[in-house]
Amino acid sequence: MDTSPTPRSAAHSRELAETRAFFAERAARWDGKYPDDSPRYAAAIGDTGLAPGQFVIDAGCGTGRALPLLRAAVGPAGTVLGVDLTPEMLEQATAHRDAAALLLADCTRLPLPDAVADLVFGAGLVSHLPGPAAGLRELARVTRPGGRLALFHPLGRAALAARKGRPLTPDDLRAREHLFPLLAASGWAPLSYTDEPDRYLVLAERT
Repeated sequence: MDTSPTPRSAAHSRELAETRAFFAERAARWDGKYPDDSPRYAAAIGDTGLAPGQFVIDAGCGTGRALPLLRAAVGPAGTVLGVDLTPEMLEQATAHRDAAALLLADCTRLPLPDAVADLVFGAGLVSHLPGPAAGLRELARVTRPGGRLALFHPLGRAALAARKGRPLTPDDLRAREHLFPLLAASGWAPLSYTDEPDRYLVLAERT
């Protein structure tokens, strides 16, 4: 039986290229452009239930801001894997190589076995997935039953839109009415939804 990956569609490949180009151009100055949100990251990670000895994937890890905090949560016996599509972002993340292994990969096609992760942490991830449904299904595939997904941003939807000088739109994927059905159709049972000025956090459990 042929187990080779299904070829990417032209649209998927185009989205990947656009996302990679967007972040590649910004990677070197990314952390300097935004304030240190480590306390908000730490609080969100604390709410995921991540425990010592567990395996966590930081999907779309970018410059690796969350990696030391995830390492602190799982301890020396745990495993932290940072995954990102953009080589330039991963180059910045090498500053945290003591906290995590790093993997250059598309989060919709991860070179990982089934059911290995206890938690997938995605900061600012869902809006950048090339095909959110396919991405969420793939994250479910690599998560054990009962494991969790945490979709996080240190700003809520309205605050983030205001920072970018944009209004919130009715079709915003991160809105509860859009995201919860998508999660449920992708192997996740939604657990909680928080959208406040200084915190966006959605937790879901692998079904």
